[in-house]
Amino acid sequence: MPTWKGIVGAAFSPDTFDKYCHSLQWLAWRPSFMVLHNTAIPTLANRPTGLSHQHILNLQQYYRDTCGWSAGPHLFIDDRQIWVFTPLTVSGVHYPCFNKVALGIEMLGDYSQESFTSGRGLQVRHHAVAALGLDPTTLKLHKENKCTDHVHPGKNVVKKEVIAEVQALLQQRHGGDHLFPADLTYLGAKYE
Repeated sequence: MPTWKGIVGAAFSPDTFDKYCHSLQWLAWRPSFMVLHNTAIPTLANRPTGLSHQHILNLQQYYRDTCGWSAGPHLFIDDRQIWVFTPLTVSGVHYPCFNKVALGIEMLGDYSQESFTSGRGLQVRHHAVAALGLDPTTLKLHKENKCTDHVHPGKNVVKKEVIAEVQALLQQRHGGDHLFPADLTYLGAKYE
């Protein structure tokens, strides 16, 4: 069984997540792109108050003890917060063929059936956009991975719309610079 990489297990608002990312030191691993996933199960309806700390601990037990993996996705996003699961500075497990080069973002919901443009799904979308700090043109959806047959994050997630929203937010927050720039250095983060 591989060594478990641990979890952060902390929840952030979009603004505090931005500050958190600026505090990170990237010494051993740097992602090339981000991948959007969705949980499908549970759906938004299954978690009417979003994800709790206990849900995050349950996910840790599932990935570590049931699956026997070394890590899970990097982020879990719901309509209330951005949960950091696997530390952003180490590779996670979420996207076959690209785990070693991509950050994984799981959005609470089933976006093949639930709305991504209204209600709670729209709030999840806003939080996901706030968390997508690498060059948004490199964004991938899980269904683009040829190593799996998943259709995640669902037909209601339109990649070009998400990319446009990320670009607008980065322009607003950082004058167009990426939170996680294409040269794989974080804006304001310390590299040794």
